[in-house]
Amino acid sequence: MKRVDLGGLGLDRGGHLLVKRALAGAVPGEAIAVTGGPPDLLPQLNAFCRLNGHVLEALPAGELAVRRGTTDDVRRRTAARIVAHPPATRPPATWGLAARGARVEDGSPAVDFSLDDKDAIWSDDAARIYAQAASAQWDPATAVPWDAPLDLPDDVEDAVVQVMTYLVENETAALVVPARFLGKIHPHFREVVAVLAVQVADEARHIDVFTRRAGMRRAELGLSTAGGQASLKTLIDEPDFALASFLLSVLGEGSFLSLLTFLRDHAPDPITRRVAELSGQDEARHVAFGLSHLERHVGMDPRTRERLAAAIRRRHDVLAHTSGLNDEVFDALVLLGAGSYEPAAIARGWDAVVRLTTEMDAGRRRRLLRLGFTDVEAEELSSLHTRNFM
Repeated sequence: MKRVDLGGLGLDRGGHLLVKRALAGAVPGEAIAVTGGPPDLLPQLNAFCRLNGHVLEALPAGELAVRRGTTDDVRRRTAARIVAHPPATRPPATWGLAARGARVEDGSPAVDFSLDDKDAIWSDDAARIYAQAASAQWDPATAVPWDAPLDLPDDVEDAVVQVMTYLVENETAALVVPARFLGKIHPHFREVVAVLAVQVADEARHIDVFTRRAGMRRAELGLSTAGGQASLKTLIDEPDFALASFLLSVLGEGSFLSLLTFLRDHAPDPITRRVAELSGQDEARHVAFGLSHLERHVGMDPRTRERLAAAIRRRHDVLAHTSGLNDEVFDALVLLGAGSYEPAAIARGWDAVVRLTTEMDAGRRRRLLRLGFTDVEAEELSSLHTRNFM
């Protein structure tokens, strides 16, 4: 018979670790002799055995033995096993905050995570996108050349400030939308939670750099319009995760990829160019996750396309009374595309902004085609996207 010597150690001072270690090497039904210990070892072992499903026995020589239970201990016997790969289709609420792959003790409290259906939120690319996002994080303090010369003409600086103001309010919406859903997603789907958490951090960083650039030469920011606010409010008000992801990431942030590329190419100073470039890299990941999630969603239930199309039409109808893109923003983009107020330059700037809107439309149509819409459907739905870009 195997033995474990506790010396003078009681189970109330860590001796149970020695007993557990000895039992871990025993097969069910096998007894382990326990020697040493304090005078009250008998009641300590008796309580230990009752708690863990083992049997306490007295040996002829007056020694005590613990016979390993024929099943695992109480915790193991009554535990639910969380399958690590692939994630469960619908993890129970009693798994709560437990790590995927852990054993969950029976009687754990239920935690209400309303987004607990794998088919509704999962993306097979989530782990890859998160790993890429984690490796591509950038520090605004060092990644942007804040000390670069900044001596733009007043009207050009004002145009930059207006565009930065517009970007800040749109990126704020892009932060709020995923943040609203983060606390509702079952932690079992940790990769999705991680992607959205990084997305929120990305948007916070974008707001920081856009605000900082806007305030470098001006005490006040530009104009925020009622129409722009109304457009963004429809994103924040959307209660469905898939629809919100579609409207924000696939359509809105997808269009913003083109806008940030435009700003990178037409930036009048290296600071504006760099913040547009870095932010565009982050936004590309957000779009990639939205598409990956929705491609799987549509593949599982083709009827999802009908819901996506209805969401576009519904948002269009709600915003039909608004003026669309802020005129100040449009004019600022034209000036940035022009570089000066020379008539020929303004004509080039105007044409550049028209090309920008055409590129936005083409990008939206490509992404809609990836989700299985026909050419005709993609053309119609893209045309209904908000004139506020996001």
